[in-house]
Amino acid sequence: MIGVGTLPPVIALAAWTMVMWAWMYWTRIPELDRAKLDDAALSLLTKEKLDALLPPQVQWKAHNYNHLHEAPTVFYAVALVLALVGQGDGLSAVFAWLYVVLRVIHSLIQATRNRVKLRFAVFALSSLVLIALILRAMIALV
Repeated sequence: MIGVGTLPPVIALAAWTMVMWAWMYWTRIPELDRAKLDDAALSLLTKEKLDALLPPQVQWKAHNYNHLHEAPTVFYAVALVLALVGQGDGLSAVFAWLYVVLRVIHSLIQATRNRVKLRFAVFALSSLVLIALILRAMIALV
């Protein structure tokens, strides 16, 4: 099929989101068990209470998992539009893969050391790539 080069990066980022989901629970559940909270107490935990209760290194993974449901949703939509109009190959596919690579790097930074300035630089770069994809989709539709 021609023009669907942006679809494999869509699947790759969706798969990466599930990796972060698994990593989040792999680290979070043992910490919740250590806190010895009953079901009633667990049901009342807000994000703020979880941040106070669990070590930051555990919460970093959860925060990143949430981040993967923010700007990447725009990526999914734009990548699908590019594929649907037959403009997902070539430079669009390169940009899509670059976006995925930058989001994975962003995740690894946030989930391990959480160096905010470095993480922000990678996020900003990924946003510029996303803007380039959006512009390509806009051009394809006019």
